[in-house]
Amino acid sequence: MIIRLLSIERHGLRPAYPAVCLAAERYVGLPPPRSCLPTNLAAAMPLGCEIRCRGGATGTRGPIIDRGNGRNVRHGVDLQETPGFAAATCRTLHRVTDDDLPEHVRLNRAYWDTYAPDWVGAGERNWARPEPSWGIWDIPEAELHMLDGAEGADAIELGCGTAYVSAWLARRGARPVGIDNSPRQLETARRLQREHGLDFPLLLGNAEAVPLPDASFDLAISEYGASIWADPYRWIPEAARLLRPGGRLVFLANAFLFMLCSPDEDDVPAGDRLLRDQFGSHRYAWPDGRSVEFHLPHGEMLRLLRRSGFEVEDLVEIRAPESATARFPYVTPEWARRWPSEEVWKARLAGDEGVR
Repeated sequence: MIIRLLSIERHGLRPAYPAVCLAAERYVGLPPPRSCLPTNLAAAMPLGCEIRCRGGATGTRGPIIDRGNGRNVRHGVDLQETPGFAAATCRTLHRVTDDDLPEHVRLNRAYWDTYAPDWVGAGERNWARPEPSWGIWDIPEAELHMLDGAEGADAIELGCGTAYVSAWLARRGARPVGIDNSPRQLETARRLQREHGLDFPLLLGNAEAVPLPDASFDLAISEYGASIWADPYRWIPEAARLLRPGGRLVFLANAFLFMLCSPDEDDVPAGDRLLRDQFGSHRYAWPDGRSVEFHLPHGEMLRLLRRSGFEVEDLVEIRAPESATARFPYVTPEWARRWPSEEVWKARLAGDEGVR
């Protein structure tokens, strides 16, 4: 059974709540949201929200009541055979298709579905790592501390790809959810879940509009996911919405200086000259037209994070280790020893609670 959420009106928050298609058969009827909120599909829908399933059934989120004594016997999706069950409390707009997605999301979905086979090997290696390491230079977690305090946290990986970061989180005792824009990447992630015996929710969708409630998570994280493939003016406020007060946002991306020195050609490494304007930097549409990336200058990123309610705690500009070897044609170890090719932002949502 595949449950497709419809676009709905979120009362008191914003006019439209874009939806995604969820492979939901494992998540119906799990324990109440507070005990395992990220793993409960019911928690992904406001109360009374209508859903439509294959075969025409509809249903609502909410407690399923034992009609004999009115007792709340479990939470989950109560599938009803009567259409229009929730019409009074939820305004149905339309079924979500690729045509409903922003242009850059459609382009990047097609791009990653095409190239997903090229990243299977990297996903397998990262899932098998005994300890996390980050970025193209494999910087150890002991140096970057991206997962500090993740034990016991509700976490969401924004743009999870093959979901190896979510796997690292799960092994550290976190309760992760992964969301990605590419069905093919998620196919690899689900296979690796089975092979490694780890089970956590994986959602197909746009990290700029996540179909989960406000204040659901203690940690939002991205390594070359939403951090470069989603519009920061959309995904960073969305991360703030998803986090509880005091929750952490941690993301790794290309260093902005590196982007200014990078030519358009994939197989030509960054040089020692500025090739792009800093002012106005935002959307990078490559000449082949197949994908879109997003990169902001540091000042604009700082202002965006603060406007979204975050307090910036650190900006780590990564230096390639002396032992680094070239893995990708667009940057050499020699360049990355002189200037940063990657950077990590760490921020905390204003408030007193969350991951410490």
